[in-house]
Amino acid sequence: MYEVVIGDDGTARCWWGASTPDYAEYHDREWGRPVAEERLLFEKLCLEGFQSGLSWLTILRRRPGFRTAFHGFDLERVAAMTDRDVTRLLGDESIIRHRGKIESTINNAKRAVEIRAERGSLAAYFWPWEPPGARPKLEPTSQESTALAKDLKKRGFSFVGPTTVYAFMQAMGIVNDHLEACHAYAEVERERSAFTRPA
Repeated sequence: MYEVVIGDDGTARCWWGASTPDYAEYHDREWGRPVAEERLLFEKLCLEGFQSGLSWLTILRRRPGFRTAFHGFDLERVAAMTDRDVTRLLGDESIIRHRGKIESTINNAKRAVEIRAERGSLAAYFWPWEPPGARPKLEPTSQESTALAKDLKKRGFSFVGPTTVYAFMQAMGIVNDHLEACHAYAEVERERSAFTRPA
């Protein structure tokens, strides 16, 4: 059963957020807080794809390396990367050296540029998938993540299955899946209430 854990600092956190200092920092400061910034949205979508088959902790600890390798997840710079860059990154020990996922990141940058041209911003595309009256439910997918994954695939994205997309939605605050007894739950709700959804 999922439950909160009281840390040595007396703070109640979702069970996973208390397992390591890295997770505690990420849980307290980032996870579930609403995001509209383009690079962060694109970064998280890509890193969730890299996580496939791995733990998020593995990806989190390599995030600085990913940010360097992919130019801070700047859409234009990543979209302009070539096969030579793929070969170079396959030798970069600071990231996960998986050809398919590296190529997917470059492809997805090109598709994200297309979405931005169509919708005005990535945030304006992603936030309308927010479920109405979302409550914590701690399941690996949702109706909305399944529909969003289907739309992304139709647009040519890869490594964007319903589970990956739901994890992205959780992390970016599109849903608040902190446990209600977690210290961050009410904070995230307040931030989500104050957040201006992109038009």
